[in-house]
Amino acid sequence: MKSKTQKGTFREWFSAEELHEESKKWCSELKFARDEQKFLNHMIKDYTLDILDSDMFNTIQSVVASLEKSESELVNIFKKVQLHENQLQIMVDDVDQNKMENAYLDTHSELAKEVEGYFSKYQDSKTKIFDIVSKVIKRKKQKRLLN
Repeated sequence: MKSKTQKGTFREWFSAEELHEESKKWCSELKFARDEQKFLNHMIKDYTLDILDSDMFNTIQSVVASLEKSESELVNIFKKVQLHENQLQIMVDDVDQNKMENAYLDTHSELAKEVEGYFSKYQDSKTKIFDIVSKVIKRKKQKRLLN
């Protein structure tokens, strides 16, 4: 007779306050990223002619496309985080609902990975935009000095 070994998974159990604080942090960071994206869009619009003059248009097109993709992803992630935050009651009610609580914790873990992945990609796009715009500004200043 063979014995069955069960593979248990270790899960860190967060308190409802910790889950709430992390969700609030995500919301705050996502709101800030939304405002930051507006700033980046304005910055690109302000320097469009200079970007065209510096022959960096092809370079910035892909970065702008990734920024636009980030904007739409942000809306989806923000909605997921808000829904997740609204479902926190499952963890604080006095009813013992192991399946639902485990599902909530699974969703929290998945959201944490999704938010982290989003910010990683967003940070890369933001860095590229700042690099391109700073190069354009430097070239503009050099042209002004030469004239």
